Parts: sequence; C-alpha cells; structure tokens
Amino acid sequence: MPRIALGLEYHGGAYVGWQNQPTRPSVQGCLEAALGKVADAPVSAVCAGRTDAGVHARGQVVHFDTAAQRSMRAWVLGANSALPPDISVTWAQPVPRHFHARYSAEARTYRYLILNRRSRSGLLARRITWVHRPLDAVAMGQAAALLEGEHDFSAFRAAECQAKSPVRRLERLTVRRAGEWVILEATANAFLHHMVRNLAGLLMAIGKGEAPTRWAAEVLAGRDRRRSAPTAPADGLYLWAVRYPEAFAVPEPLGGPGPC
Repeated sequence: MPRIALGLEYHGGAYVGWQNQPTRPSVQGCLEAALGKVADAPVSAVCAGRTDAGVHARGQVVHFDTAAQRSMRAWVLGANSALPPDISVTWAQPVPRHFHARYSAEARTYRYLILNRRSRSGLLARRITWVHRPLDAVAMGQAAALLEGEHDFSAFRAAECQAKSPVRRLERLTVRRAGEWVILEATANAFLHHMVRNLAGLLMAIGKGEAPTRWAAEVLAGRDRRRSAPTAPADGLYLWAVRYPEAFAVPEPLGGPGPC
C-alpha cells in the first residue's frame, strides 16, 4: 500500500493537541476525517511530534498509508477543503514504505515567540506569549548555552511525562531579540513532555532578573522539576521544523509568524 507524507501547519488554540481524544477536538481527528473524505475510506495519520493543547505547528510532518489513487494536488486541495481554517496541509508527496514521520526524523526544532512590550497585542492573542517586563535577551542566551548538549533533563520534564529516559541531546538552544520580539529556538533529537515550555519558563525568569544565568546550570544538575521556574504558556510555542535524512527530500516548511 502506498505511503504519503504531508506538511501541516495549524493554530493549536482550539484543540486538545495533536492526539485523538474521544470527547474533545484534536488536530489528528480533524486531519484524519478530512483525508478520509478524499480517500473515501478511513485514514490513520502518524505525526512527527505530538504537540500539546494550545501548541501550534509551522512544520508538522505526517504520514499515512492508503490504497486510494489520488494526485498529490488532490490530497492537498481535497484535505484543505474539508479542514477547519486553523489547520492547513501545505504539501504532499509519496515516500518509501520505510519512511516514518516520527522515527525517521533526525531532529525537531521548536520556536517560542515572546512579545516583549508594555501593551498586549490584540492581533496576536493566543498566538504568542506576552511579557510586559523588559527581558534581558543577552542573559537569557548565556543561560541557554549552559543547557546545550546531552544531559539528564529531569528538571525540565512534566510530572506526567512517560518517556523511559530523561536523557536528551539538545543540539541548539538560542535566544535573540528582534525589536520587541524575543525568540527562543531549540533543536534536539527528541523532547520530553513540556520540556521546551519548561526551558522557556526558566529563561524568562532569568531574563526578568529573578535569577542569575548560572541558575540554569544549577537547575539542570539538580534534576528536580520543583526547583525550576513555572512552565511557560502554550500560546508562544510552535513546532517549527522537522529534519529528515536528505534521501527523503522532505520539503522545507513555509514561512511562519513573527520575525524570521
């Protein structure tokens, strides 16, 4: 049976997250229903990263198997005609049977967008995190550098995290300012539950001057979630991109919100 890969972007505010739940709307449920209409048969979709409630995606990647004979253009246009306006398929292409949206991924990149100004935004509500107190992006970046590498990230995992191991390889964690924006970007082979939001919470506390930069290393070494900062809101978090081996020729995501 042929395998198809899709690019997907969505605003997560209306959904319980990616994964199907019996009584509340999910991104997976909406996508499978739309693809099922195009295929005229049930479709089961597998994603690269299971985003949580309220988390958005610019570069989600999905695969599904189907016996339906449709053009790639038909999969994109047909699915989008049946999807709600806050979910969109951006591309479709056939992939080998051994391609797996989750397990073939080499790394995932999340971006956390902070609007750092005195007044909140009426245009970007539920799309970004607003912090009215000035943030020291330089101090945040220095703290972020202390967290890069392969570590036990127990201090940054949610209590309900089901991962067998808390060890992850954080390839890159950067912070930069662009005018009134502060942008955090994290790339890793995989992430623990709430890991990026917990990293963002700690870095924002440091940016506000509530703790010195060395606190990041102390929290990491302590491996105790209770000794870190509160979890940052979901609104500012985006699954920005997923990296695969070049042989799969997975397209780059389209542009996203906020400064590039």
